[in-house]
Amino acid sequence: MSSLGRFLEFSIPTPDILASLSYYRLLGFSERVIGDVWKHKYAVVSDGALCIGLHDEAFDSPTVTFVQSDLAKRARKMTKHGFDFTVMQLDDDMFNELGLTDRDGHMIKMLEARTFSGGDDFDNDSACGHWFELSLPVRDAVRSARFWASVAPVLLRVREEPTPHMRFDAGGVPIGLSESIALKGPSLCFKCPDKGTLLEFIVKHDLPHENFPGFEGAFVALTAPEGTVLFAFDEDFLGETYEVAESDDTSEYLKLTESPPE
Repeated sequence: MSSLGRFLEFSIPTPDILASLSYYRLLGFSERVIGDVWKHKYAVVSDGALCIGLHDEAFDSPTVTFVQSDLAKRARKMTKHGFDFTVMQLDDDMFNELGLTDRDGHMIKMLEARTFSGGDDFDNDSACGHWFELSLPVRDAVRSARFWASVAPVLLRVREEPTPHMRFDAGGVPIGLSESIALKGPSLCFKCPDKGTLLEFIVKHDLPHENFPGFEGAFVALTAPEGTVLFAFDEDFLGETYEVAESDDTSEYLKLTESPPE
């Protein structure tokens, strides 16, 4: 189980929420009902598996956001194990949150409660297809995995060649650690069953895109108004996911958890 909690959303700084909201709704995402937690403008879209939080607020980079009910207890435990928090807001009169970064500077946030509502009626793939990974660019996948293995111990997939790539289940979000030079920032990966239909859709609506962008065999990359890149693939480039079983040879993987986070 992930010590970060349950995945809530992929939070993105969004200068023009209406433009981004219209873009994702055009792709087939549904808008969810938000609460009144944040003072800034805020919207959430979802395809049932992935929730994207659009925040009209300046922060350094997209953030992987989780819900963790007992933040004070979690903060004490993680601090004891060597984690450093960039944000620690723990007050009875405020909405509590914790923030930290991984070894490559990717932002992670834990909130005390959900900030939007919505259920199974949103369970529909977008025009991009089925979402299967949130990809993070890393300098050294093994080094980065030492951090993620300590907070998300479910390893789904590992590949060594042609570039190292590891995928972890972090509280319901498949996090991919990629050394590919074609990956410029945190990005979303989709398996699209009908490439022709998606390409026609892109042309019809004149959506900004790049054909064959060079990342893991993606046939197209779309760029949302706020800058998020959505890669579409014929298939999951790591194949079918699996969880490492106790009977598997996990000696190399277990070495990843030996060192505390830096």
